[in-house]
Amino acid sequence: MKAQYTIGLDYGTNSVRALIVNIANGAEIAAAVWTYAHGTQGVILARDPNLARQHPADYINGAEITIKQALATAKKSVKGFSADQVIGIGVDTTGSTPLPVDATGQPLAFQKRFANNPAAMAWLWKDHTGVNEAGEITALAKKMRPQYLAKCGGVYSSEWFWSKILKCLRTAPEVFDAAHSWIELADFVPAELTGTLAPDKFIAGVCAAGHKAMWNAKWHGYPDAPFLSKLNPKLAELRSRLTPRVFSIDKSVGGLTAAWSKKTGLTARIPVAVGAFDAHLGAVGSGVAPGTLVKIIGTSTCDIAIAPNTKKLADVPGLCGIVDGSVLPGNFGLEAGQSAVGDLFNWLVNYIEPGGEKVLSHRDLDEAALKLQPGESGLVALDWNNGNRTILVDQKLTGLLVGQTLYTTPAEIYRALVEATAFGALTIINRFEEYGVKISSVVNCGGIADKSALTMQIYADVTGRPMKVSRSAQTCALGSAIAAAVVAGAHKDYATAQKKMTGLKPKIYQPDPKAHAVYRQLYSVYKKLHDAFGTREWNGNLHDVMKQLIDIRSRARE
Repeated sequence: MKAQYTIGLDYGTNSVRALIVNIANGAEIAAAVWTYAHGTQGVILARDPNLARQHPADYINGAEITIKQALATAKKSVKGFSADQVIGIGVDTTGSTPLPVDATGQPLAFQKRFANNPAAMAWLWKDHTGVNEAGEITALAKKMRPQYLAKCGGVYSSEWFWSKILKCLRTAPEVFDAAHSWIELADFVPAELTGTLAPDKFIAGVCAAGHKAMWNAKWHGYPDAPFLSKLNPKLAELRSRLTPRVFSIDKSVGGLTAAWSKKTGLTARIPVAVGAFDAHLGAVGSGVAPGTLVKIIGTSTCDIAIAPNTKKLADVPGLCGIVDGSVLPGNFGLEAGQSAVGDLFNWLVNYIEPGGEKVLSHRDLDEAALKLQPGESGLVALDWNNGNRTILVDQKLTGLLVGQTLYTTPAEIYRALVEATAFGALTIINRFEEYGVKISSVVNCGGIADKSALTMQIYADVTGRPMKVSRSAQTCALGSAIAAAVVAGAHKDYATAQKKMTGLKPKIYQPDPKAHAVYRQLYSVYKKLHDAFGTREWNGNLHDVMKQLIDIRSRARE
């Protein structure tokens, strides 16, 4: 019997990837990546640093280009491979990345009058122009519908669905009024591939709807009309046009259309799974299970955990959501994360350009920082250069570096930034456990986990937990391929598919007890700064912070 494969389409911040995976053992036989054509590295920017948009044409072109390239690579690398061995497609994307569409489901950006209007494009996940709108939504929900906030950590974010739409309504009413509806990128791509963009056929994923649009089956879907009307009556009207068909990733939205079959060479009518966010499917591709936290580390970080929906689960303040079925069917999906990790390191390398004329690369700084001892730099940083996603949920927070002297080196600053992201990660783990979600295992994935031993060792030393790394360097796409295998019927359920198709690298980063002891001291400094700058409740004195750092530095250098 010929081998069978599925394709995972992974839409990131700057590019789209197609990955072809053997369903029997998870072998990744071919991949192709295409950088979006519009904007700067695929992102349309403006003078407003909070604005980040994408052109939806890149999503469609990217699917065609990468699928064709991946199939061509597979034919060269696997003897006898043919496209008809591909039995399904799964899709993961950034999020919340909503886009306005017309009455046929086509993006407004495809219309001539809106072709160059950023408001008519996709509002990328890291677009924070709706900060004030998010504040209004949070304040109103606290008064009218506190249950809405309870399931999204107590604060509604500017990165999410309703904040962005309300911002569009106020600043680009011509776009809002022309839009029949708004749909997430995670739902747009599967619908495009299956010809189900029309409102009477359109299916949304519970992942995007639940985590970013306050959808919940217990209150019959999206926020109710009276609530939305208080924000603006037009939002209540929009609600009536949002699809009632909201499913988890064990369902198919339909079969690949004849047009897409002709474009790509794939077999028509193969199933396309309901879409989900990259982090959630990255967790699936990393073998997420109860008790295991998956950290998807990239430009930002998403932390995903699950808990069986057969047991009562406390509402956890500061999380990005607790949604039944958002990661795996039969489980609550819990999402947290940090708004800048890789982007924080990139800031130092690309904007500060340490080293003068001899610009230091990530690798240079990684190697130099590895030679330093914990606490040796006398520095501590807050990892908020792009705001705080969890647990403070405040996009108006900014970064901080404390303890600099005239002799502070680039490697010391780089290590302090890595440590700051590790402290942020520990803060998230502590919040999970504070509310009864035990984290006994941590699996990391993404380029940084794969390439930076420095980062993984620091994370182990800071958290006091072993850091495991997913076998796949492309876990989001792998998770999408697993979803495709399940909806195609190749595996009976996700547990079976994960057992067959996922794995871990043999290298496990164990915490060093001495380093952990130093980091416990540094974390107390970080936590004091975290609470002082990030919360209204903190009431204390920062007079001792710099002295503490000097003491820690002195002991580390003895």
